[in-house]
Amino acid sequence: MHYNNERLDLWLSISHIHTSVNDKLEQALLKQYDISLKEFYVLKFVANSPCKELRLQQLQEMVGLSQSATSRLVDRMEAPNVGALERHSCSNDRRGIYTRITESGEQKVQQALATVNEVLHAELGREGVLFELEGLIQKLLR
Repeated sequence: MHYNNERLDLWLSISHIHTSVNDKLEQALLKQYDISLKEFYVLKFVANSPCKELRLQQLQEMVGLSQSATSRLVDRMEAPNVGALERHSCSNDRRGIYTRITESGEQKVQQALATVNEVLHAELGREGVLFELEGLIQKLLR
């Protein structure tokens, strides 16, 4: 059986651009703020949520990590030397655990947002990458 690999090739091209931009974001965040891209996403999701807190299960789904990986990531961000998040139990459901962003975490995510936007502007503006990406997506949708 013969398959047309055009969609796969298009998808791989999109994936390559995504991976390249993610790598640049990761490097910049680690260098300037000593946080990973996943840690940045956690801070951003929690900072943008109602009441500046999320249930760990919600966060796990948003970030795309396993329960144990999410728990370890939040543990690192709650550590006294970081202090970007704090955990608490739900008053209605003792099994529910929430994480809340601290003032320090708010400052860190705001500072990191500037860097993320600079990297995105540079990488997506590089040599017509956005134009290429738009073309790939249009071809993929046909």
